[in-house]
Amino acid sequence: MLSTQSLPLIEATLPLMVERMPAIARNFYRRMFAAHPELFDGLFSRSNQKNGSQQQALAGSIVAFATHLAANVETIPEAMLSRIAHKHVSLAIRPEQYDVVYKYLFEAIADELSDVITTEIAGAWTEVYWLMAHALIKLESGLYSAAASDRPLAPWIVVGKDAAGTDAVTFTLEPADDTPVTPSLPGQYVSVTVEMPDGVHQVRQYSLSAGAGTGTRVFTTRLDVDGEVSPALHRDVQIGDQLILSNPCGDVILSAGDHPLVLASAGIGCTPSASILRSLVDQGSTREVLVLHAESTLERWALRDQMREDIAQLEAAELELWLEAPSDGDEAHDGFMSLAAVTIPDNASVYLCGPLPFMRSLRSQALESGVPADRIHYEVFGPDLWLASA
Repeated sequence: MLSTQSLPLIEATLPLMVERMPAIARNFYRRMFAAHPELFDGLFSRSNQKNGSQQQALAGSIVAFATHLAANVETIPEAMLSRIAHKHVSLAIRPEQYDVVYKYLFEAIADELSDVITTEIAGAWTEVYWLMAHALIKLESGLYSAAASDRPLAPWIVVGKDAAGTDAVTFTLEPADDTPVTPSLPGQYVSVTVEMPDGVHQVRQYSLSAGAGTGTRVFTTRLDVDGEVSPALHRDVQIGDQLILSNPCGDVILSAGDHPLVLASAGIGCTPSASILRSLVDQGSTREVLVLHAESTLERWALRDQMREDIAQLEAAELELWLEAPSDGDEAHDGFMSLAAVTIPDNASVYLCGPLPFMRSLRSQALESGVPADRIHYEVFGPDLWLASA
């Protein structure tokens, strides 16, 4: 709860912080990496720093948290914090690292707000930071405690590497040591640590595309020719190699019950949908499932065979497909996905995964069709630039 002393100061300075937080975030990361360049090895993404998305995500999360506190002094934005906490746990973030962030963040705030900063304003925003930090630390502690092992990262050995569509690869891994395995839930992801050619380790999150609840990890990654990690995975990682994986994380998971499901994806965003479908088959589920997928061409659909086979095994599942470049004979809508002609079942939970513009569009369409906001779930990989608006 934000104190009565800090509330008016936060309300008064929030517009200024919204305006200057992007510059503060850039200043913060510059200071922190100058002092701790080792944080790029196995924690922060060099690509996300270069393109500015990590700075945007930090600015968005702090502003969104403060905005919520100013309007709802007795609550916290639980959904937003849960999403961040899962991401932090997948990166093995520990409580003491919040002290490091605080030091350089508030140096940056003092620098960027030097024309207006006072002891009282700094104190109010310090309170906001630690309210957010302590809430995250509590959530993350619970996630760590729920895992089967106190090791958040462990070695896994690649036992399968298979082409998926025209430019994706599915990796299957088994434990490389006796670390107890935390079962995954359908829809979750893992962090994968990959050594780059220069020796620096980089981490990316990949949705598990199958194997929920088992002792294996299966993830599918599409090649990004301009990226850093996927080319290394596709080119360098072979059967028998070891990768460092996190415990499964993510709170966008298959909901319990018998109500209908709508799984809407685009491109490689089909991976959590595939995991959910495979889990439903394993359960012998009779739930109504509407699968919506958008792709550039049929051949590029990375998990086409797996998803179609699972849909065929579910007695109440249907597929609608959109292709930007359909070929003669493709049973698909032409162009981008639209819900205009789609009947969403009553009481359905809607799951979205794909590029941010796709998810923004589909979420808006689902809301317009009458789906309540709390029944629309989405997954973002990389910095979540949607925190303040979704």
